[in-house]
Amino acid sequence: MTDMPTLKPERPFFSSGPTAKHKGWSAANLKTESLGRSHRSTVGKARVKYAIDLSRELLGVPDDYLVGIMPGSDTGALECAMWTLLDPARPVTVAAWESFGNVWIQDAAKQLKLPKLTVLDADYGEIPDLASIPQDNDVVFTWNGTTSGARVPDANFLAEGRSGLAINDATSAIFAMEMDWARLDATTYSWQKVMGSEAQHGMLILSPRAVERIESYDPAWPLPKLFRIKKGGKLDRSIFEGSTINTPSMLATEDYIDALEWAKAMGGRQAMFERADANAKIVTDWIEATSWLRNMVRDPALRTNTGVCFVFQGEWYDSLSTEQQPDVAKKIVKLLEERDVAYDFGGYRDAPPSLRVWCGGTVEQEDLKRLLPWIEWAYEQIKAEMVR
Repeated sequence: MTDMPTLKPERPFFSSGPTAKHKGWSAANLKTESLGRSHRSTVGKARVKYAIDLSRELLGVPDDYLVGIMPGSDTGALECAMWTLLDPARPVTVAAWESFGNVWIQDAAKQLKLPKLTVLDADYGEIPDLASIPQDNDVVFTWNGTTSGARVPDANFLAEGRSGLAINDATSAIFAMEMDWARLDATTYSWQKVMGSEAQHGMLILSPRAVERIESYDPAWPLPKLFRIKKGGKLDRSIFEGSTINTPSMLATEDYIDALEWAKAMGGRQAMFERADANAKIVTDWIEATSWLRNMVRDPALRTNTGVCFVFQGEWYDSLSTEQQPDVAKKIVKLLEERDVAYDFGGYRDAPPSLRVWCGGTVEQEDLKRLLPWIEWAYEQIKAEMVR
């Protein structure tokens, strides 16, 4: 039996959201001038606007696109886009291959009750045939499947100049994968994913075509206040200049700014891409070399570089009952959390029994290298226990 490893990760944070803070993070480093002030004060609004402007700069968002802060994390931003952009008179395709994408399907089918709806879905670890989507359909899709580890390799299934709009849930992709802005009309994400910031705040990035749709179309369904981004029949552009719909947390805003400034100092989004790629390679190479594990995503071209998901296989695991199999992952997570080796790396509750290790740019390579022998050790401990 493998001996217990001696080296633990210095930062045992492998959650897929909220994700790890960057190395060297400290609350003491956050600027505090805006705390205890109104978000509409000169200093408060300036800090919110700075967060927007720095996001635009780091992500390379085109000058004619709008970037705004929304309430309700990525969910709030994405549902605002769906509620304000989708028109029952137009054909709509919602594509999903994991838990959150399936939420958008339920929104389209059961809440908005879109009459011209097409659903494209696939099992965990796979992606549906996106090339089959007509170019005149509005499309809602998730760039990176947070709970399955399957991502779109690119946005080429969306033709430039297509008549339909593309609504892109990019929350576990952006800052780790390049966005093809020319093909995207509404892109959303949350601070608590790849940047490791605090939850409850989302970002909404709109193309000129999305703005045109908003200003030319009034939804028939009721819009909650948090989704009302029009004023006097036009898009309220002040929302995209720092005047948020409701009160943001200035402490969370300062934390997000700290993460953005760290990423900029590291070399910007390209450096973040490279860090995530290198991290994911460590984990995926280990999975390939470990006979009792398999990447949840069989096609290497579709594998994420952020939340890498993997399942168990092999004669012993296959001999377990369907009631016993989920216990393997749960027991490994518990064993390592009790030893402060790794936190929150179990697979998502609706996914197949699995482990999920976050590899985004705020995670250090050395911590991943130290984690993997601990998973091997824990697996042997659990196997021996369950065999008895």
